[in-house]
Formats: sequence, structure tokens, C-alpha cells
Amino acid sequence: MGVRYNLAVGLDKGFKVTKNTPRPKKSRTRGKLYKRTKFCRDLVRDIVGFAPYERRMMELLKISRDKRALKFAKARLGSHIRGKRKREEISGLLQKQRQAAKK
Repeated sequence: MGVRYNLAVGLDKGFKVTKNTPRPKKSRTRGKLYKRTKFCRDLVRDIVGFAPYERRMMELLKISRDKRALKFAKARLGSHIRGKRKREEISGLLQKQRQAAKK
């Protein structure tokens, strides 16, 4: 930019101080998955099992009706993005079950 002078006018006017870097706001951590939260969700999933719509999605995915499973999830969850996320989650669980069955 150029040489800085202690002038009272212009873009760089005023007393030169070191920049204060504040801590990130708590709202910035929204959606971050913590270990405790993951543990609690896994525990609840083990005890309670799957919701009826999730079981139906599993059946649709087992017979490779991916698009139908997505449409079904969209209808139940309310948006395309949520439906895609749920479909990926359920298909990942099915893959884990298949791998466990092979062993």
C-alpha cells in the first residue's frame, strides 16, 4: 500500500494498535459432531432401533430402488437435502451390515 504515516486523515489514520483476535462465537460451532453427542446417538440407535419409515427405506434400498427411497425420504423428512442425507446414512448402515455378515 505504501508507507504509513501518523496522519489524522486517510484510510490508515489514527493510533497504530495490534489487531485483537476474538474467540470464535459459539454459534459458529453449530452442527459440529462432538464425541459425547455421537456416543449418545449411537446408544439410542442401538437400544431403540429404527423408525418405521427407516425400515421401509432399508427395504427399498435392498431391492435397489434408490430413487424411490429418496422420494420416500423427501416426503417424510420435508426437504431434498435431508432426504439425500438420510438415504446415504441408511445405505451406509446396510453396507456395514453386509460386511459384518460376511465375516
